[in-house]
Amino acid sequence: MTLSSDSATTADTGTSATTTDVPAFGWSAYAERINGRFAMIGFLAVVIVEAISHDTFLHWAGLVP
Repeated sequence: MTLSSDSATTADTGTSATTTDVPAFGWSAYAERINGRFAMIGFLAVVIVEAISHDTFLHWAGLVP
């Protein structure tokens, strides 16, 4: 079984990471996607710190005595 040269060289025409939309004050789908990913990383970091220190984030940050 051999692959045809067309199917091997045809690029996927799916969505790209960048958009052609003109951003309005930075509000674009790409910016929101990146912001969401950084928020997920930050949330995971807080959960890991709480698990390692056995202390809540509010107490660790000094907001609760």
